Formats: sequence, C-alpha cells, structure tokens
Amino acid sequence: MRLVQFIALVCCWLWSCWIETSWAATVVIVAPDHRAAYGEVGEALIEQLQHAGVSRQDVLRLGAQEFAATAEAELASPKLWVGLGTEGLTQILAKGPRAPVLAAMVPRSGYERVLRDSAKKRAVSVSAIYLDQPFSRQLDLLRIALPDARRVGVLWGPESAQQQPALVAAMRARSMELTSGASVGGESVFSGLRGALDNVDVFLAVADPQVFNGSTLPNILLATYRARIPVLAFSPAYVKAGALLSLHTTSVQVGSQAGAVARLVMQGAALPPSQYPMDFSVSVNDYVARSLGLSLDASVLTERLRYLEKRP
Repeated sequence: MRLVQFIALVCCWLWSCWIETSWAATVVIVAPDHRAAYGEVGEALIEQLQHAGVSRQDVLRLGAQEFAATAEAELASPKLWVGLGTEGLTQILAKGPRAPVLAAMVPRSGYERVLRDSAKKRAVSVSAIYLDQPFSRQLDLLRIALPDARRVGVLWGPESAQQQPALVAAMRARSMELTSGASVGGESVFSGLRGALDNVDVFLAVADPQVFNGSTLPNILLATYRARIPVLAFSPAYVKAGALLSLHTTSVQVGSQAGAVARLVMQGAALPPSQYPMDFSVSVNDYVARSLGLSLDASVLTERLRYLEKRP
C-alpha cells in the first residue's frame, strides 16, 4: 500500500511539474491551428528571439483550441503573448492576459473589431503587425504595373468599409479615382461587385471575410476575368486562383518583423504602435497577364516598388 501511495505521489508531483514547465514560458504564441504558414511565422520569430538570448525552450506554441481548453489556473503569465490570426488574438484576450499582446497575420479591420469587442476586459497593451499592406504601397504597385490605370474598383464589406477614407486620400494624392460597391454578405456580394466593376481599369481586393472567402472568391475572379479587369489581391493564393497580381508579406517576413518587436519587449521596451508590414513580395499570374496583353515580372515589380519606398 505504501508503495502504491508513493508512486501516486510521485506521479502527481511529476504532473504538476509538467504543467508548470509547459506554461512557464517567456513568450507564448497562440495560432488558429498548426498549418505550415503559422509554423513559419513561429520559427522566424523564435530565430529573432534567440538573438536576444531567449532560448527555444522558453517559447511555447499552442493551437487556439488547445489554448482555449486550458484552465486559467494552469497559465503562468509570460513576458509577451503573440496571437497569430484573428482567432489567436481573440483567444488570448478572452483569457484576460497580464502581459503585453502582439498580434500578427491579422487584417487591420479584423484587429480593430477584436479590440472593440474586448475593450471592457482588456487591461494590457496590445499592438499588431497587420496582414494587409498600406494603401500607398498598393497604389504605387498599380502605377508601376499598370501605368494607365486611373479608375480603381473596390468592393467593401462590413469590416473593410471603415478604411474607405484612407484609400480615397491615398488615391487623391496619386490622381486616381475610386468606384465602390458595398456588400453585407451573401447574394449582395455579387450585386455590389457589379457596381465596383462599372467602368474601372483595375479591381483592388481589400481583405474582408464577408467579401473574400472560399465560397465567393471563384465567382469574383471569374467575373473580373470575363470583364477583362485585372485584380490586385492580398494573397498569392488568389493569384493562383486567377488574380493578376498580389502584394503580400510572406510568413517568414511577418515572423521576422514580429520577432524584432518581441526582442524589444524582451529588452524592456514597451510595445510599439501597430504597424504595417515593412517587407513584402509581389506575385504575378503569367497566364492572366498574357490574356490581358501584359508582360510583368514579379521580381522586377518587387525591386521597383522597394526602390520607390526607399526614396526620400
């Protein structure tokens, strides 16, 4: 009997140590799931942290469901939380964290919605590295790739519509015009799309889950292709699906930037204000380009855009 009791006590002690060790991390990363893209962000972030003296063992990575199912009593507060995607950020804020929270791979509109929803429960600083690109960069790419394009169509959704004034201002500075359509989801996506494609030179996809998702994307791209209207998208997956161009930041680029911010926090600095991606990549669908009579080189476009941004 004493042996059984001893073994039980040892097992309980080992279990408590495992819980304490598994959560006694300096940085905790919460992602929606374990997809490769989130893994690449995490690896690039850890590489940056290692330069600041944070070991790989001090960084804990969890899926959002795994994290949500964990009792608060098991959570030891790290120095920094990192939420990947809207779901990762939402799950962290729902736990009432006591350390700063950095979000990455979140659209600006989605990030701002999560902050509004969690305002009453939030008592820590939160910042983000947005998934989307600044409008100035997107419009500059359009001017490089499609120099004759002046009329730009956009289909706004419930979240993205807040960004319209910023886009109008960026267009005005470049002598470009906006043609808008509006959608609240469902069938209205396609009625709004007709307005957004009326007499435009190019269609700019602005991230909004009610507008661009797995059920709507094929028909949106088919409509623009039939109308011979090129599309600038925010994801290379959209280029594979039929958009002419995408301006995006890769998972590694996002992770490196998030890691640089995390290093500052590890060194005692406060979280900086939310920011757009510093680095970026351009993708081109060669088949769509040829069908539109265009010859575009993704690497050339990327370098020209980087050169433009570096100019004083």
